[in-house]
Amino acid sequence: MMRGERPLVRAVDGIDLAIDRGESVGLVGESGSGKTTVGRLLLRLTSATGGQLTYRGEHIDRMKAARLRTFRREVQLVFQNPFDALNPRFPIRRIVAEPLVNMGVPRDEHAERVAESLKLVGLAEPQRYLDSLPHQLSGGQLQRIVMARALVIRPEFLVADEPVSMLDVSVRAGILNLLRDLKARLSLTSFTISHDLTLVRYICSRTIVMYLGRIVEQGPTEEIIQRPAHPYTKALIAAVPTPDVDQPRDALPISGSIGNALHPPTGCRLCDRCPHVFARCREEEPRLVEVTAGRYSACHLHAA
Repeated sequence: MMRGERPLVRAVDGIDLAIDRGESVGLVGESGSGKTTVGRLLLRLTSATGGQLTYRGEHIDRMKAARLRTFRREVQLVFQNPFDALNPRFPIRRIVAEPLVNMGVPRDEHAERVAESLKLVGLAEPQRYLDSLPHQLSGGQLQRIVMARALVIRPEFLVADEPVSMLDVSVRAGILNLLRDLKARLSLTSFTISHDLTLVRYICSRTIVMYLGRIVEQGPTEEIIQRPAHPYTKALIAAVPTPDVDQPRDALPISGSIGNALHPPTGCRLCDRCPHVFARCREEEPRLVEVTAGRYSACHLHAA
């Protein structure tokens, strides 16, 4: 039996973005939009098959082992699921110290650096946690441990992938407050990946919206929330729950589920779901164009 070629999935397809030092940028979209792949590419956990990824002018994919080691010190990830991100057999002191070991930090500095990092994330009495195993702590405490591990080597750029999606609603606000506080106190550059626009509204000054591997809108977060330009962004905002269950809700601007990344539609990738679709949408993929100062949208409605 002859083997055919593996099908090509463009999880991230031709996107162009820049993050300035000190910025807090959010990336939002449904599951399958490609947002987590973007985060993995930024951290070189996945290699790009085309295009360029640069950090301070250096090509990430071309970094040699020594430079990659310092890059890992400067750029850290806060994982989505704290329950899976931590080795269940290791005590907290070893978990938080692991990056120090990997980066060759002298062992006599570990205890102080670990305690300092635990305090930084709101665990004010580090001695209470150092000998604990992950299963002995709550979800909120574990996410703080994940953050302490990321911060213990004093990075400059923090990537947070769905940082509260696995946590109880009761503890999410505390983690979001902590992320926002750490960003300000440590002068971090942050990149937050989420399906939740209310989350990025709280901690990000600029937001990028992705759909099926492409950027469909980007700009200042509050402007996007208040005056969304792209039909997909409008749908994401309309899907946000409201506290008042009796409040009338408009019908969602789009229907159905996210398209097939293996066989995306010709033309605009939203054309099979968009209520505003017209002939050009099915023939030509829209370009990302500036619709107002600092606001960009990829929709033929803006050029019609």
